[in-house]
Parts: sequence; C-alpha cells; structure tokens
Amino acid sequence: MSDSYGKKVALVTGSSRGIGAATIEVFAKNNYNVVINYLNSENEALDLKSRIEAKYGVKALVVKADVSKEEEVKKLVEVTKRELGHIDVLVNNAGIAIDTTLEDKTVDNFRKIIDVNLIGCFLMCKYVGEVMNKQGYGSIVNISSTNGIDSYYAYSMDYDASKAGVISLTHNFANLYAPNIRVNSIAPGWVNTEMNKELGEDYINDECKHILLGRFAEPNEVAEFIYYIGVEATYVNDAIIKIDGGRC
Repeated sequence: MSDSYGKKVALVTGSSRGIGAATIEVFAKNNYNVVINYLNSENEALDLKSRIEAKYGVKALVVKADVSKEEEVKKLVEVTKRELGHIDVLVNNAGIAIDTTLEDKTVDNFRKIIDVNLIGCFLMCKYVGEVMNKQGYGSIVNISSTNGIDSYYAYSMDYDASKAGVISLTHNFANLYAPNIRVNSIAPGWVNTEMNKELGEDYINDECKHILLGRFAEPNEVAEFIYYIGVEATYVNDAIIKIDGGRC
C-alpha cells in the first residue's frame, strides 16, 4: 500500500478551491499525497500545490480534467496511478449550480448540471473503482447536498435532482463494491464557499434562523468530516450523512 513516495493517496475532484481545496489540505496534513483536479481554475490549483508541498512535505499532483467527459476521467485516473502508484481515497467533490427561475431554465443548462454533478460522479466511481478493486481496498466519499434530501429550492431544481442522484449512486456503488471498498456520501447544507458568495445578506440571515448553530459551515469543517468518513470510520459504509448545523 505504498508508492514511490511512501505515502497513501487521495484524489479529490474539483479541488482547486472551496470544500475541495480544504479537503486537499486535510489529507496533506495527515501525510497523504494528493491529486488536485481542476477544470478552469489553473492558477488556484498551482498555488494550492505549492503551498501544500511546502507546508506538509507531500506530493501534490495537479491534473486538469472535465469529470463529465469519460476520456478525461480515464486520463485523470491513469495519470494518478502512473505518478503516485495507487488511489486510497476518492472524494467526488466537483459540482456546479446554475440557479434561475423556471422560465429561464434551459435543457442545455439542466443537462450540463447533470453531466458534471451526476455523470461525473458515476464515471469517477466506475474508473477509480476499477483501480481499487485490483488493489483490494479503497474508500469513496461522494459529496451530495441537503438539496438532494430535504431542502429543496425551485431555482435550483436541476442541482437538487443531480444531488439526489448522487445519493442513489452511493447506495448502488456501496453494494456493488462491498466488502473491499467503502462508499459513503455526505450532504452539506450551507457552506461559506465561492458558490454562495452572491447570496444577499438578508437571505443569509434568514437562512441562519433555520440552522440550530446559527451560521453557515466553513469549508474546513466539512473537509475534516470528509477525512473522517473516508479514512477513520472503518465500519461506516453505504451511509448518507447530513452536515447542516441542525437545519430545522
């Protein structure tokens, strides 16, 4: 279970910023070599690589790939295996949202969200799962959302549908890959990420009234739990766990 660097490996999709970047840092802090995947944010990915390698003394591999495209997913997995030897943990974090009124929603945008959030998760589980099955071990954490469970928003019905699909994929892959690969999903509520920076102050304050902890989560709080469920919770499998501060 060691590569040329003598460390375990975590691959995190969509990890140049936000929850993904925080997750990269948590794994690096715990002596994992890491794969930083990005599509558009190259500078952020390279900056993260430099900071992680200097701070923790691990290898940070940066790979551009669109997780909604099968050939790019295959390349991402192949490059990771070639450069780092294996994949111990996969975190399916890549995701997008395009919130609009129903009148402004288009089939193309709906399909794009499904392609990235759901098809991307499927492709990563499929091809990383092949590697893990050959290894005889592995752990997958899929990032869903409370939007896929019980906090629905009409403006984000396409996003909500994609995240509900991620939960279904988690159940199916957990059953398919047992007992050697654990597959779980976390479902965050509101998190202070770039995706939510455009929310108005009044809207945020109103939402916080429905959260028992009275605030949005910070990315590192979600990332620490991703590490826990992916690495330390060795008897947790096929679980969907909300991280929402007690939304009521």
